[in-house]
Amino acid sequence: MSGPHDRFIRYVLEHAERAAALLRTLLPPGFTARVEWSTLRSQPTALVDTAIRETRSDLIFSVRLRGSSRQAFILLEHQSHVEGRMAARMRQYVSRLLDRWEQQHRHSRHPPLILPVVLYHGPRGPWTAPLRVEELLDVPLGEARREGWLKHLLRLEYVLYDLMTHSEQELKTLACPPLVRLALVLLRLASTRELNGRLTQQVDLFREVYSSPQGERELGAVIHYLRERGTKVTGKVTRQVLGCLMREQRVEALMWTEGQRLRAEGRRRGRAEGLAEGRAVSLLRLLASRGVRVDDESRQRILGCTDLTTLDLWFERALRAKSLSDVLGGPITRRPRHTEPAGAARKKTPAKSKRVGSQARAASEGTDADGRTATPGRGPRRGTG
Repeated sequence: MSGPHDRFIRYVLEHAERAAALLRTLLPPGFTARVEWSTLRSQPTALVDTAIRETRSDLIFSVRLRGSSRQAFILLEHQSHVEGRMAARMRQYVSRLLDRWEQQHRHSRHPPLILPVVLYHGPRGPWTAPLRVEELLDVPLGEARREGWLKHLLRLEYVLYDLMTHSEQELKTLACPPLVRLALVLLRLASTRELNGRLTQQVDLFREVYSSPQGERELGAVIHYLRERGTKVTGKVTRQVLGCLMREQRVEALMWTEGQRLRAEGRRRGRAEGLAEGRAVSLLRLLASRGVRVDDESRQRILGCTDLTTLDLWFERALRAKSLSDVLGGPITRRPRHTEPAGAARKKTPAKSKRVGSQARAASEGTDADGRTATPGRGPRRGTG
């Protein structure tokens, strides 16, 4: 993910409550009723494998189904343009995720449910690509269905949520937190001209975001997105909208300092998360090579850990571990800085006392501390070397 739309969506969905609210909107009602939404977790793409990271699957979420321990994955792909072979691409994601899961859970009899979802908005109108893999096969689907062989072909249909087929008013009234609703409305305003023309009509949504518990921070993210995506005109219109919510000095502070802070924070977090994800993957590979079984909960704990010191310690333990408890079971202790041992400090004290004593004896005997003759009235003679 690299564009302003992608970064904004990732920010909006990094909070579990916001992600759950949006997914309940996107997914079929029958499925959402079966999900225990309190178990929703965002998963790093390393949960799948390097191949999927290279093909840029956007977001992966895991959930548990009600009344069971069975897991489900939701693959959310964001698109700002129509991709004709999206069905084949989503089939690839699902297949690789399932292969990876089976490698890690060889003794499980219940594979996870996997739902691929596409969230779309675009300047050229509604989504037009096929939703089903079989539509890409160039076969007479009607005849295949009548003749009874369609069911034997590779089949998959992804869930599509097309913002361009929903009105602005519909999006504003969704049962979602204010930031999610505002984000969807802004994404739907696909062209810069449309964005600049309609932004002042979103004052009420901006006010809702600003009034929420993390309102100023969330509003800062919206401003940063608009700055990245828009033009100078967008900046002027954004100031007009903010002027309806706060004083001019506060508007300027948000327009500049918040944007700078978010850029710096994004760079720091991106570097730290990348390092942590790489070390977590290396740790899991090491455990697999040593034949140490890792249960699903522990795997998620490892992949979700962002503390590099902890990951390094686990890796060192894994080099000698015979079981998972040898790796994760002990306390996490920080390596102390190198300091002078207390015993060494005590040993210096007698040496210092001995030196002082030798100087006192030398003064009484007319010699210096090294045994050289001292000149009366001038103190100890200094060496010439």
